[in-house]
Amino acid sequence: MADSLNKALIKKYLKGFWVTFLIGILLIVLFFLSVAVGLFGKMPSFEELENPKSNLATEVISCDGKLLGKYYIENRSNTHYQELSPNVINALIATEDARFEDHSGIDAIAILRVFWGVATGSSKGGGSTITQQLAKNLFPRKQDRSFLQTALIKFKEWITAVKLERNYSKDEILAMYLNTVDFGSQSYGIKSAAKTYFNKEPSQLSVEESAMLIGILKAPTWFSPVRNPARALERRNTVMHQMFKYGYLTSVEFDSLKSHPVDMANYRLQDHTTGIATYFREYLRMVLAEWCTQHPKEDGTPYNLYRDGLKIYTTINFKMQEYAEAAMQEYLGKELQPAFFKHWKGVPNAPFAFEGENALKETNNLMLSSMRRTDRYAHAKTVGLTDTQILQEFKVPTKMKVFSYRGEIDTVMTPMDSIRYYKFFLQSGLMSMDPLTGNVKAYVGGINYRFFQYDHVKLSKRQVGSTFKPFLYTLAMQEGESPCSLYPNVQPVIDLGNGDVWAPENASEERLGQQVTLKWALANSNNWVSGQLIRKYSPKAVVAMAHKMGVTSDIPVVYSIALGSCDISLYEMVGAMSVFPNKGVFIEPGFITRIEDKNGNVLQTFTAKSQEVISEETAYLMIQLMKGVVDGGTGVRLRYKYGLDSPIAGKTGTTQNQSDGWFMGITPDLVTGVWVGCEDRAAHFRSITLGQGANTALPIWGLYMQRVYADMNLHYSKREFDTPKKPLGVDIDCGDENHPTPVKGTKKKQVIDTDEF
Repeated sequence: MADSLNKALIKKYLKGFWVTFLIGILLIVLFFLSVAVGLFGKMPSFEELENPKSNLATEVISCDGKLLGKYYIENRSNTHYQELSPNVINALIATEDARFEDHSGIDAIAILRVFWGVATGSSKGGGSTITQQLAKNLFPRKQDRSFLQTALIKFKEWITAVKLERNYSKDEILAMYLNTVDFGSQSYGIKSAAKTYFNKEPSQLSVEESAMLIGILKAPTWFSPVRNPARALERRNTVMHQMFKYGYLTSVEFDSLKSHPVDMANYRLQDHTTGIATYFREYLRMVLAEWCTQHPKEDGTPYNLYRDGLKIYTTINFKMQEYAEAAMQEYLGKELQPAFFKHWKGVPNAPFAFEGENALKETNNLMLSSMRRTDRYAHAKTVGLTDTQILQEFKVPTKMKVFSYRGEIDTVMTPMDSIRYYKFFLQSGLMSMDPLTGNVKAYVGGINYRFFQYDHVKLSKRQVGSTFKPFLYTLAMQEGESPCSLYPNVQPVIDLGNGDVWAPENASEERLGQQVTLKWALANSNNWVSGQLIRKYSPKAVVAMAHKMGVTSDIPVVYSIALGSCDISLYEMVGAMSVFPNKGVFIEPGFITRIEDKNGNVLQTFTAKSQEVISEETAYLMIQLMKGVVDGGTGVRLRYKYGLDSPIAGKTGTTQNQSDGWFMGITPDLVTGVWVGCEDRAAHFRSITLGQGANTALPIWGLYMQRVYADMNLHYSKREFDTPKKPLGVDIDCGDENHPTPVKGTKKKQVIDTDEF
């Protein structure tokens, strides 16, 4: 009887236990199902898991596949698993989730370890898997949570982790995780971190570099190798010990690597004012911002340049851009700028070439005008200060960093003195393009974007001087003249009416009063022959020719344009000069080849607009004329000083008072223009020897082309210019120009009446 009663009780208890257990299991399942379907708050949808949202930087990529820069709110770029170094993967798994390959999003052993640690007060690490951490990163927690809310969020993350494991492979999860984490120093994701800390791609990271980056994740500021190198070293070695513990490193490898110091030699904090092609990237940003407003996504909203992870493939060649920037820094920093400082040392009102009794007044007016254009002045105005009060503030010594070619200088000076300091610096612009495709290969808008943000390639327009003369000579060639056409080297005095005359001056008296060829006249930048040509063909026709060849700036219809009195951008000049090696076809300079979305889908491709503007024969005759500039004219130092022995056509240019120096250099495969001058036209060299384009701009071109030709990977040959398919209709063999013929029966001046134009 007792046995039967005991058996009945045991059976009852067992039944109750299993019912309770099954009900508990059912409640847990129902709870998780309720969480999964969103009864306790929104859960990520299938579409969100397939396309998780994050702020992705737009990448600007060179034509040779290298990263030029980014536009971002968060400096984040995605990378694929195949692009990751195995060292990164090993360091991550060993440190964060040693059983990553064995679980399905939730590590039961790790969870039990956490509960045991809480119960015994001996915590031995967290229980979150890499997949759970990814879920947290993709769908961040809200701030100011209660304990119950935190617990509920944890359950949501478990469910999301399981869904992620179902939707993605292990490799994809690892890559997604490394793309979402914050490495500090404004670097989000492994690709940005590798670039910032080591100037490498993720695939190139060594064991110790990988360990350093994975170690940073625990606390980016606390373990920063820049701010806390000793702490970062200890953390790095801890990660490598984990790699040794789980078999990713041998004991010999670990013992060897842990002694390596932290190397931050290549650390570069990335922002829009640093790195390569800064001026180009800023100009491109304005172009792309406009593009985004005109190109909607599938949902109808416009693309966001800073969030949508676009990939902008450009025409810029990374190495050529480096060579162009290096050439400018080398010549200006080591030679021309020191010469400019020396030239003005001890001179009153330096570096402004004002003269006479009003020189000081003009200098002060210029300085006040410059003060009113500063951000400091604008801010002072917004807080209600008067001009008198602002001027007093500008005379108060202040701590600041100022630019120098040897690096930034920490100093104390008044804001007004800093303005004067910067007025001494020569500015420059360089643009280099392929004349056959219109692809711009190098774009340097200035000497240092952080301190001088005005772009001297696309935005700046300066007086072009004698670099305008090729437009005039092109018109002459088109009208049937040849490089050997003879003109008297005498000064034209053109009557403009109302008692006014235009009589251009020459810098040289060489071959005065003799017959000279057009080739000699252009090579030596002779103003008198140019004056005769523009009288013959009219300013209106010359302006029309310049516009036909791609110049879009307004050009005044006056005789002085023969000497380059008009303002034109470097961008326009390079585009126009490319007509000559491109056999008479103008091709619009271009910067972008295609734009892709974050998934690699092509959104738009770009092709250059082209149009035949002069005949192939005229273009070839101009090449012959401009070769004379380099072979024996104002550009000859390219031969004897820079050793460039390849076929080169070119034109120097120097404006009034040496305010602007130019050189336009043409080879069969590359057209490059360089401009040099100060921010203010009143600041310049006071001698033609120092201030001419052959001394200010040409050397930058020479140093740049030395590097381009020396790089065999660029494949720029020293071939001759192509000859026209048809025989020339004029003679280009000018004979011996060293024995010119005097002009018979002429004076040194010719008075020429003007017609309406």
